[in-house]
Amino acid sequence: MSRIAGRFQQLAEQGRTALIPYIVAGDPSCDVTVPLMHRMVKSGADIIELGVPFSDPMSEGPVIQQGHERALENGMCLSQVLALVKEFRKFDDTTPLLLMGYANPVMHMGYAAFADAASAAGLDALLTVDIPPEEVEEINAELQRVGMDNIFLVAPTTPEERIVRIAAGASGFIYYVSLKGVTGAGHLDVNEVAQRLAAIRSHSTLPLAVGFGIKDADSAKTVAAVADGVVVGSALVDVMAQTVSRGGSSGQAIDAVAGLLDEIRKGIDSTAS
Repeated sequence: MSRIAGRFQQLAEQGRTALIPYIVAGDPSCDVTVPLMHRMVKSGADIIELGVPFSDPMSEGPVIQQGHERALENGMCLSQVLALVKEFRKFDDTTPLLLMGYANPVMHMGYAAFADAASAAGLDALLTVDIPPEEVEEINAELQRVGMDNIFLVAPTTPEERIVRIAAGASGFIYYVSLKGVTGAGHLDVNEVAQRLAAIRSHSTLPLAVGFGIKDADSAKTVAAVADGVVVGSALVDVMAQTVSRGGSSGQAIDAVAGLLDEIRKGIDSTAS
């Protein structure tokens, strides 16, 4: 059983919902990422989603786009992100790690080479925003070869026939995008989210995590009532950026993220059965 499957099974047995924080690797600096990851685990993160900096992050809103820009300015690239994963694994061999990014860096490295390097580093799953389910066979074969999960996005506008295709190719969990548009935008309609999750569940038994638009304990609590996992990203990237822009230290930026995650964890757990 993969780390991700094991974590969701453990949480289901406890009647709890997964907290999945997202950060951009290398933002605000390369030496912050690994300490921040460990701190997020202490604040209740169940799975960590690491963003791979990319020059054209088309699915991201302004907050995360700026995080990508800062990380790229710091020299962060895919191979260095995998090095950070390996560093994290020296002290944590249990927390599932998901890499989220775009196809170009993975294709440039080569699917087989990426799968080998990612598995050796201790990565558990990959989510590539711009590889459609119709073209996933080649990368899926390499990920399956090394026991890694392939995570897919389902949007509010995804037609049923594509959900069926996604369900057939996905493993680990399915990531439902709760809003139309980019990360960090819009207002959550939990009733619509619940309806869409029910439709996805009619085609898949995988856990369903919900992201986009979750910014605080209240929004996390609302989503946790209907989902198996809650993804929060823009709010964390923003609180770090705001702390640093006010002259705060790296340690203070980590503290700010941990404080927000503590609140979100409490909100999620208040729905536990």
